[in-house]
Formats: sequence, structure tokens, C-alpha cells
Amino acid sequence: MRGYKTYHRKKILVIFVGTFALMLILMVRLVYIMIFESQYYSQRAMELHERERSIKAARGEILDRNGKVLASNKTVCTISVIHSQLEEPEEVIALLCETLELSEDEVRKKVEKVSSIEKIKSNVSKEIGDQIRKADLAGVKVDEDYKRYYPYETLASKVLGFTGADNQGIIGLEVIYEDEMRGRDGIIYTVTDARGVEIDAAGESRSEPVPGNSLKISLDVNIQSYATMLAQQVMKQKEAEGVYILCMNPSNGEIYACVNVPEFNLNDPYTLTEEYLRLRGSALTDNKEDERNRMWRNHCINDTYEPGSTFKIITASAGLSEGVVREENTFSCPGFCIVEDRRIRCHKTKGHGAETFVEATMNSCNPVFVQVGLMLGAETYYDYFEKFGLLQKTGIDLPGEANTIMHKKEDIGLVELATMSFGQSFQVTPVQLLTTVSSLVNGGNRITPHFGVEIVDDDGNTVEKLQYPVQKGIVSEDVSARMRTILEKVVSDGGGVNGQVEGYAIGGKTATSQTLPRGTGRYISSFIGFAPADDPQIITLVVIQAPKGVYYGGTIAAPVVRKLYENILPYLEIEKSGGDTERE
Repeated sequence: MRGYKTYHRKKILVIFVGTFALMLILMVRLVYIMIFESQYYSQRAMELHERERSIKAARGEILDRNGKVLASNKTVCTISVIHSQLEEPEEVIALLCETLELSEDEVRKKVEKVSSIEKIKSNVSKEIGDQIRKADLAGVKVDEDYKRYYPYETLASKVLGFTGADNQGIIGLEVIYEDEMRGRDGIIYTVTDARGVEIDAAGESRSEPVPGNSLKISLDVNIQSYATMLAQQVMKQKEAEGVYILCMNPSNGEIYACVNVPEFNLNDPYTLTEEYLRLRGSALTDNKEDERNRMWRNHCINDTYEPGSTFKIITASAGLSEGVVREENTFSCPGFCIVEDRRIRCHKTKGHGAETFVEATMNSCNPVFVQVGLMLGAETYYDYFEKFGLLQKTGIDLPGEANTIMHKKEDIGLVELATMSFGQSFQVTPVQLLTTVSSLVNGGNRITPHFGVEIVDDDGNTVEKLQYPVQKGIVSEDVSARMRTILEKVVSDGGGVNGQVEGYAIGGKTATSQTLPRGTGRYISSFIGFAPADDPQIITLVVIQAPKGVYYGGTIAAPVVRKLYENILPYLEIEKSGGDTERE
């Protein structure tokens, strides 16, 4: 009996000690939570009763070189419902169906969904948003947002690019300068009870949004607009597949205009334009995504082509630099030349006869340039190709720049060398060609073509002046000056005569090349022109894709530059040379 009592007492003691120990552990844990982790659990509790909605930051604008707004923002609204706060769901469904023009099934599904907050529709006009807000229905939230707006609609569409539903850049400058322009969203905090109903007395707290910085670019609305008009005229007159115009300052790489006709509407970028559909014709596919990407392509940057005779500027610069040819050297053109088993024709089939190197450039004589290329040799010519920057991208501040398509050095035989010397058997982008020619006539400095000039804040203060690499001395100043003189003669007395502008000395070079594959009867007509010839302040490349009828670059591309310069040279306050050169 005594043993039983002893066992019973021990059992009670164990239970007591265990209970005491458990209570002690719980008390220690409680003290630890209340003192050492109070901030963490307070935050968790607040999160359970706190609901947040974002306040979109205004995206920075895009401004042209004179401060004209090319991309801005329109206030729009995002309509949402909070299920736990709805008092009259049927009334809410009816209102949202009517004002937002949505089906009842779609709205009902979202309104009846049990979630903390359900978005009904975004990018709603402010007028509609105000109408819904005025109805003052419990559980319906109207938050203001921003939608990108382009006041010039189609102007420079493939340069500016556009944003998506989340206001994030998709193509063009909008995506390249995303980090600078996007800003930082704010947040609205509201406190709810255990049922998820907002507590009015607690009010709202908010973290204010920070607007993005604006981007000032080198593009000039007036030059871009006039160049676009000229491109559209040529497109219509010549029934061309496309017309591309690049205008740039050859000394610093600032681009004044970049035209890709046909353009598209930046305020409705996903709709294929009628002009695009017409040009695609039977080639149009059912893949909308591919067709949109094709419509958005910037042909000046994203596509390559055989430059043809405009590339003779590069061959001439290499020849003068290497000393294998001088301006007064004489040649004989019988209308063709033979390289290995290949007969290479001159555009003048009867030949130019005896001519100096300057005259050969004025005449755009293929056989003479073949001889210069052969005198340079494949290895040396390739080295100049590399030295002039043609084997690397220009670094322009637009996405998707294409690389030069070029033979490997070891694969350049005599025939390849001969055809390269007058701009065939390889491909470059228009921006690469214009950049290289700019660098050869500006004194020999390889510049970086660009649009971005500076980043400015919401008050218009400069945050950052954008800088771009310059490679000096790709040719000597002497060779550069000699090239300017030769190219001035091309326009004053040679094949570029239709590029003359009264009162100005213009330098330039024409080109007419076949599209690939050859033998289709389709050509590319182009002209590069710069002014003034002795001190270039603007340089322009015009490319006309597959024109109908007359297709010679000197006949249809050179006049485009002439008309452009007749208007924009005075606009840029470029003084006349004093002469009264008149177009023949």
C-alpha cells in the first residue's frame, strides 16, 4: 500500500514538473515573440489587414532636338472590384457591362470571383473612369493610370517605337531607354477588417510615384516630316516596295531624320496598315505576329543590302590612303574587264575610253575600280574594310542592328575582290554605309550614329548628356579632303548632277544595284549626298527599293536629296558657297 502511494506521488510530481516546464517554455516563447519578434509579427498582422494598389508613374516624354513632344502620356483608368466590399453586385455588373462595353458573362465571372482584388479592364478613358467613379458603388475601384500617346502618329514610327499594355517599351527608342523613362510606381495602402472590408477610420496611406526622366533626341520633326513626304511621293510615283532616308550630322553622328516608308501608326501599332497589306499582297501569311514584326522593321538598321556604286567611296579612300592610285592617274575603259573567267561589264557598254581616276569616279566606271581593288590586293583591301569599321556594328542606339555580311578573308579570290571593289558580293546596312562615308569625309573620324542627346528630368533640367565613342584617324585629313573634292566633282559634273542645289557645293555618289537573287529585274536605287562639300554639316542617304520603270540612282534618288536640301539647308542655317551652281 505504501509503495502504491509513493508511485502515485511520483506520478503527480512528474505531471506537475512537466506541466510547469511546458508553461515555462510557452512563457519564454511568448516573451521572445512579444519583445524580440514583435516588429515582424506586427508587420505580418498589418499585411493581413492591408491591401495595396499601385499608382502608375508617368513615363518620361520623348522630345525632338527643338523640344517638340514626340511621345507623351494620356491619363487612363484601371477598373477593379473588391469582392468582400461589394454591396450591390448586380448593379455593379450592369454598370460595368454598359460603360466598359463588356459581355455580362465576362464581367459576372470577375465580379463573383472571390479574390482580394480583381481587375476588370485597364486603359479605360478618363471620361469613362470618372463616370464609374461618380456612381459611387461600394467595392468598385477606379485608379488612374497612363497610356502612351504619340501626337504625330506615324512619324518616325520605326525609330520611336511604342509601349505595351504595362507601359513598358516594346521596340525602338522606347525599349533602348526603358530604364531612363519608366519611372517608379507608387502604392496606395488601405486597412481592412477580418472580413476584408476597408476601415474608413484608418484612411489610406500612399507611397507617391516618381515620374520617369524624358529623352531628348537629335531627330528634327521638320526634317523628318519633309523627308517622309518626299519618300511617300517617290513611293507612289515609282510604285516602289519601300523608300528609306537617313539624314545625319557627319561630324558627330546625330541623326536628324530616319524615314522608313511605309510607316505604321504608333497609337495603333498592332493593326496592319492598308499600305502594308497592299505591298505584301499574295505573300501575306496568317501569322499575325510575324507580319507585325515585319511591319515594325527599321530597314535602315535591321536589314542589309548590296550598296553598289556608293561603296566606291570606300574603295577610293583605301586606294588613296595606300597610295596605289592618285587623282591624275589615267586608265582605259573598253566597257568591260576580265578577271579570271569572269567578264565584268561597265554600265557604259561601249566604254569610257581614256580617263583619270577622278573622271572614273565621276563616271562610276566599274573596270577602273576593279583595277584599284586588284592593286590593293585581297589582304590589304580586307584590312581597310576592318579599319574603316565595316566589320563591326555601328553601335546605334536602336535595337536589332544587323551585322555586315562579308566574305571570310581567306575566301576572297580575285573575282570576289573585283566585285567588292564596286559594291557587290557583300551586304551592309544603310546606317553602316552612311556612318562609314561620314567618317571618310569628316576628316577621318569614325563616329557613332545616334538619336539620344540628353536625359532631362520632370522640370526640364539636364540629368545626363549622352556620350558616344569616336575613333580618330581611320584616314588622314589629307585623304579625307581629297575625297570631298572628288565627290564634289561627281555632283557638279558627273553622274550625281541631279543632286545639285543652287548656291551650294554638294558632294555625293550614286548607285544602282540589283536585288538578290539576280536576274529578277528588280533594282535598288540610291544616292549619298553631303553639304557643304568642303565642310560637311549634313549627309543623307536615299534608298529606293524595287522602283518600277527608270531605276537609275542618279535619275530617281539624287533628285530626292536635291529637293530635301533645297529646303533644309537654309533651315539649318548652312550658308551658301557664294556660287550660283545651277542644275543641268
